Amino acid sequence: MIPLEDELRAALLDLAHQRGIAKSFCPSEVARALSTEWRPLMAPIRRVASDLIREGRLIATQKGRPVDPEQAKGPIRLALRPSHCS
Repeated sequence: MIPLEDELRAALLDLAHQRGIAKSFCPSEVARALSTEWRPLMAPIRRVASDLIREGRLIATQKGRPVDPEQAKGPIRLALRPSHCS
């Protein structure tokens, strides 16, 4: 069962705040924390991450460059946007 969007959003922001400014994480860390069957969660997590990026709360990078998590192929990293670290 895929968690609700609000649960995914809360989990992404929680991990981002735990890591703090300038520390990134793989979206799979959130998926693995929510379910042992984590792979089906990856697409919904990327969609929610995209929403958080549009809101200016998170940033996504791939090889150190900003990316759209829904368009990026392969692994990405997410991090708290500096203006939302408090």
